Amino acid sequence: MTRILTSATFIENACILKRMDVVITDLDGSLLDHCTYSFAEALPALNLLKDKRIPLLYCSSKTRLEMEYWRRQTENQHPFIVENGGAVIIPTGYFQFPILSARTLGASVAVQLGDSYADLVECLKEAAAASGCSVRGFHDMTASEIAKLCDLSPSSALLAKAREFDEPFLILDNERTNELLAAIERKGKRWTRGGRFHHILGANDKAVAVTLLLDLYRKGGCDIRSIGIGDGLNDAPFLNVVDVPILIRTPWIEDLQAAVRRGRATDSPGSRGWNEAIMGLFA
Repeated sequence: MTRILTSATFIENACILKRMDVVITDLDGSLLDHCTYSFAEALPALNLLKDKRIPLLYCSSKTRLEMEYWRRQTENQHPFIVENGGAVIIPTGYFQFPILSARTLGASVAVQLGDSYADLVECLKEAAAASGCSVRGFHDMTASEIAKLCDLSPSSALLAKAREFDEPFLILDNERTNELLAAIERKGKRWTRGGRFHHILGANDKAVAVTLLLDLYRKGGCDIRSIGIGDGLNDAPFLNVVDVPILIRTPWIEDLQAAVRRGRATDSPGSRGWNEAIMGLFA
């Protein structure tokens, strides 16, 4: 694996800086190439952020186990947000003060925002039955199916299937899509759309999760400028609460620009566009 510079923690940063930038990014289609999941084209920008001690926070629809895998691959030691805002995961000792509502989770603490996975699966089944719309969720799929749909290895597909706060699903009857989504809302749940799947959510909210994390940084004594990077409509909520929203170019860029009016779009897609954005801001 290509060597990445060692990351500084927030505590080290706080001792040096009173003003600090924080970058919050989606993974699939942004830092990671949509098809290959490679971040090779983003390595210059990743190293630049680490050299400048700028925290990079991952905010994705991926599961906790998937996120931990990608944090290891990119040598990232900062907090992260899982499953479309289902929970905020913070390394133990990262902040020098207690975090309300947090529970211990291995070497980290977690602040849960979303509903339980079992509840979401049951509500999706009921909404599908009520609307007459056929769906296929991750709970219906084998790891092999998920691997094929997402171009993942079998081991990565198992990590993707380990859901806790969010259920991705395929709509098999497109003519009844609106009826299904309305039925989900009547069940008191929410939905969003990512690059490959629709998702049923509870109280998950990327914007709430990002705001929670930024408030923790500010509580640590820093004046924060927040930069958000994303490529999907499910990123729009958190992109609308950051100071500098950046939109990775995709085939649906016009829809994303309509949802994030202040967003600036990159010229290139995927990790190349991600690298372009960071280098443009900080190089």
